[in-house]
Amino acid sequence: MQNATLKFEQLLDENAIYFPTIDNAALEAKNSGKWSKKEILGHLVDSAIHNLVRFTEINYLEKPYHHRPYSQNDLVNLNQYQTMDSNELIPLWLSLNKQIVRVFKGVDEKALDYQIIMNDQSVIDLKFLMTDYVEHLEYHINQIKA
Repeated sequence: MQNATLKFEQLLDENAIYFPTIDNAALEAKNSGKWSKKEILGHLVDSAIHNLVRFTEINYLEKPYHHRPYSQNDLVNLNQYQTMDSNELIPLWLSLNKQIVRVFKGVDEKALDYQIIMNDQSVIDLKFLMTDYVEHLEYHINQIKA
């Protein structure tokens, strides 16, 4: 987990500086049917909210933990990220993810093996979910930077 946490912190540090430099027109530009860069950032906020709950709940709810999906497109639209001021959106993204870093750093080694039942009934563990979160974050950050 240490490598994933270090990568996570590096992504946050680099992009906390980079994101505010992106021109607002570039952030809001939409390609047919796809999310704008601002909406991708909003999706990362939604992902942070839901995963923060998952990363903490698994420690005190009955095991195995059952993964609850969320409607990504509906949340991006309902939260109106496209019209949200970037000066509010970027700090929100950063703050939520800094809290997740704190959770990563404090996770009990035994908890990393806690089982999670996915919707398709496959089973993963907390360690996989946490490392996958960092990969998901990096994937979308690269979309924003493209």
